[in-house]
Amino acid sequence: MLRQYELVNRVRAYDADANEEALNRAYVFSMMAHGSQKRASGDPYFSHPVEVAGILSDLKLDSDTIVTGLLHDTVEDTVATIEEIESLFGESVAALVDGVTKLSKLELQSDDKRQVENFRKLLLATSRDIRVLLVKLADRQHNMQTLRHIKSPEKRARIARETLEIFAPLAERIGMHALKDNLEDLAFAELHTDARATIVARLNFLREEAVEQDIVAQIGNELTAVLQEAGLPAMVSGREKSPYSIWRKMQQKNVEFGRLSDIMAFRIVVDSVEDCYRALGVIHNAYRCVPGRFKDYISTPKRNGYRSIHTGIIGPLRHRIEIQFRTQEMHDVAEFGVAAHWRYKQGADPIETVEYGWVKELLEILDDAADQEEFFERTRLDLYKDRVFCFTPKGELIALPQGATPVDFAYEVHSEVGDGCVSAKINGRIVPLRTKLRNGDQVEIITSQPGTPEPEWEHYVVTGKARSRIRGFVRSQRRNECIKLGTAILEKAFAARGFDFSEAILTDVLPRMDLSNIDQLYFEVGEGHRNAEAVMTILFGASDGVEADKGDDGHETEGGEQNGQSYAIPLRGLTAGVAVHYASCCHPLPGDRVVGIQTPGKGVAIHTIDCVTLESFYDMPERWVDVSWDLPSAEKHVHVGRLRLNVENQRGTLAELAAGVANNEGNIINLKITNRDPDLFEMALDIEVRDTRHLNEIIAALRGLSVVSTVERADA
Repeated sequence: MLRQYELVNRVRAYDADANEEALNRAYVFSMMAHGSQKRASGDPYFSHPVEVAGILSDLKLDSDTIVTGLLHDTVEDTVATIEEIESLFGESVAALVDGVTKLSKLELQSDDKRQVENFRKLLLATSRDIRVLLVKLADRQHNMQTLRHIKSPEKRARIARETLEIFAPLAERIGMHALKDNLEDLAFAELHTDARATIVARLNFLREEAVEQDIVAQIGNELTAVLQEAGLPAMVSGREKSPYSIWRKMQQKNVEFGRLSDIMAFRIVVDSVEDCYRALGVIHNAYRCVPGRFKDYISTPKRNGYRSIHTGIIGPLRHRIEIQFRTQEMHDVAEFGVAAHWRYKQGADPIETVEYGWVKELLEILDDAADQEEFFERTRLDLYKDRVFCFTPKGELIALPQGATPVDFAYEVHSEVGDGCVSAKINGRIVPLRTKLRNGDQVEIITSQPGTPEPEWEHYVVTGKARSRIRGFVRSQRRNECIKLGTAILEKAFAARGFDFSEAILTDVLPRMDLSNIDQLYFEVGEGHRNAEAVMTILFGASDGVEADKGDDGHETEGGEQNGQSYAIPLRGLTAGVAVHYASCCHPLPGDRVVGIQTPGKGVAIHTIDCVTLESFYDMPERWVDVSWDLPSAEKHVHVGRLRLNVENQRGTLAELAAGVANNEGNIINLKITNRDPDLFEMALDIEVRDTRHLNEIIAALRGLSVVSTVERADA
């Protein structure tokens, strides 16, 4: 454990203006506050904040951050208060300590929810002062270094997993690669002990072999000589990759350790950006480069501010190695990340720079996330992904995760651009919105304002911002439509009992159902979480036995008529895929007799009255919803009808089919050949149509084609 004078001297060694008096007071205050508290290892608890402060001093951070490291657990674990911290150490330190303080007093239901809330709080605090995150990372590093003292294997595994999934990616995002590597390796040692031991043993063997043969020194000396001969003074150093990064590459490439040829990397540090490119040219001229291994992070920096040129070569002694070219400033930023900005961007707040704007972008997800777990899921998506770099038509650079689509690009430009996106051009060509973007693509988004997101976008977007925005819209739309549907269902239930619909009566019984407002009742009924007949029983008592007229197959006939009165709910103003779903088993169309089947949490699925799927719901009458088409409204939208055909196996058959459908204003959206023999092909055809009459017109037209043997509407 660092002694008081050792910590102060370490800080003063890189900061002559350090507040020595505050450091001394914080050291003593923390020691007195923690008193006789012990850690799981049996060491005095005070040793932990001192070690955290030591880690922060290694990063050469300012006095306030070091003081925060000493005090970061006092408010949570002792009787000290934020007010006391502020009076003794100032407003800045108090704000930092408050930002780092864990939320252990939150009464949440599970460790997962507590983890999510802590992560959310951490991001909020980080958005105000990124030094909060630096202290938190140092705190996590020391906790991981002493993880072995925790007795519970489950708790150790949970902490290690959290470190690997949250804190290591955060360290990488702020450019602190050394800290990231350390956290990953410590977590790796806990989660995959045997795998790490095997890799370390192999590395030790190779290291001993390299020392015996002086391989690293020979390669370094030869690279230095090649550069000096070209008149380029440079500092060359070699390193081996961390056990975790080696293991991850083995997993990703599905290769054994012995087949990895780039476990050794060299850095070439030169005086200027121009010298980086000159050095690259010299090395490529002297050695054969490995195709596909060149990356220029100087002209296109990583989102965390990392800048370097990477290349792979078959280098000295015919070893395949990776080389990184950078200046000293780039090297410092690569090692210390955001901490280096206080040295190179005096007076600038790193959180406001382009490199760290992602923190605020993650916070935007809070506005659209339904709950804490969804927020955590979306933010983790944005932490992990490697990046692709694309350009707007005006040349603005947009960084996105691997696998991003034009929809992700649109939301990255602006939320309103994403909402209004209708199509996209990549490099001047119109492409499907699900197309994956590649490095260097120029993307033009074509919009229609005002626009709304499409629910199916969620299936292929990858950024948290896009998914949260889409989910937020769908959730809002779903709620509004379920309220509308629930209202209609209750109106029908009132009418079926012979009563006039009354919101006042419903409002009076809300407390008996533990509901706070009438919209909540409508929503739960529309969602299927609350049965309309159960609500009627609460209002009026048990049913008097009057039932709707039944058809021969045992369910209500379309329209649900009783005494000449129709109680069917019209499918008006309900968006397909949100509150209602048209069943893919029977493909109902306007004009068909239909019925709805309600599934809690999924809304209502619309089936044709003769759909075989309905047989499985005969003993669940509470899930049946009497619905009808609102034809003027329905015919304004396209619906999908499915045909089953037998066609002759000859040239031009598909062309004739397509022409027959198109000439009758239909549109083929899917074709599947289900059976074939030398003479006839059996196929299923999905066609966009207005209603059953339109589909029948197309069927009649297809029957008139000489290549068509049979055609009929499919029942599945």
